[in-house]
Amino acid sequence: MIKLKTKENDAAPNQPKKSFQSELFSWLRFFLVLAVVYFLMINSIGLTRVVGHSMDPTMQDGSIVLLNKIPTHFAKPAFGDVVVIHEEAKGYEIIKRIIGLPGDTVKIEKGVVYVNDSPLPELYTQGVSEDIAPLTISQDHMFVLGDNRTLGESMDSRDPSIGQIPITDIKGYVSLSLFPFYRVAKPLEL
Repeated sequence: MIKLKTKENDAAPNQPKKSFQSELFSWLRFFLVLAVVYFLMINSIGLTRVVGHSMDPTMQDGSIVLLNKIPTHFAKPAFGDVVVIHEEAKGYEIIKRIIGLPGDTVKIEKGVVYVNDSPLPELYTQGVSEDIAPLTISQDHMFVLGDNRTLGESMDSRDPSIGQIPITDIKGYVSLSLFPFYRVAKPLEL
């Protein structure tokens, strides 16, 4: 008599066969873990590319930066944070530095930025900004500027078409530049 080789014959005698239900459960568990990891990834970190020169010299055109999205869910923005903002009216994202928070008064005189009448020690900027009259930041809004203050280089809160930005428009906080690699510094305290 000839015995045909089958999968049943190949299995080790001490190993029980997996049932269809346990196999299905294993696959469902795998896809559930994959979905949770994906959800956490898209809601906690991200990458974006810098387009333009509005953040020179801090970030150059073409830099790839890492976003930390976790603070958008649990923390309040702070002075000096560099953020990616979804500019709904324009239909694209902008990268800027937070200069003023709710209740702060921001003005620019002779190229010097003042927050609550204190001049900012801005060692990270280039160019000179045009003057703006004192402006008190509304509740749940912020005042943002690009680090390149040269006229026409940065569309930011100085531009009436952008103005004060709702804090809820923050997509993420720039933690570091991956290409070229460096940490994005915060300014000196007020």
